[in-house]
Amino acid sequence: MKVQLTVNGTSQTVDVEPRRTLADTLREDLGMTGTHLGCEHGVCGACTVLVDDSPVRSCLMFAVQAGGSKITTIEGLADGERLHPIQQAFVDNFGLQCGFCTPGFVMLLEGAHRMGIEPDADALVELLASNLCRCTGYVAIKEAAAQALAVRRSSTAPSRGRPAQPARRPTRRYR
Repeated sequence: MKVQLTVNGTSQTVDVEPRRTLADTLREDLGMTGTHLGCEHGVCGACTVLVDDSPVRSCLMFAVQAGGSKITTIEGLADGERLHPIQQAFVDNFGLQCGFCTPGFVMLLEGAHRMGIEPDADALVELLASNLCRCTGYVAIKEAAAQALAVRRSSTAPSRGRPAQPARRPTRRYR
């Protein structure tokens, strides 16, 4: 079947079998290898992408189901060499070790933002619990997510004439 997708702002037409997942289509047909496949059961969240601005486990969605949709992958967030604020927060807070789960967490947080979800501390923990990391204790991931939310809030808040504060650069911590 021919499927038309808009991936990271570019219209793409791919020929796929009806049973081919969106994750496999993105990775193998379109070269979007930042979409990682972990469990392939929708549990780990490594394959999270945005479909029409909502976070979706791409291993659970068929490519034909996404036909006509706007897909955003991790490759579509950065602006050239400039990292997206969520990606930068993960770097600033050492919110990754092996990095395998990181794209899924970044896309989950970006999707929540695009859906207008502004979680408090407890809701943020609950949101992050939907993705799995096998390397860390989630402390740095939670700090990165909190920084990203703060940056996003400050960028959408009306200016009060004060200069922006530089991002906090913590010392390296081992968890």
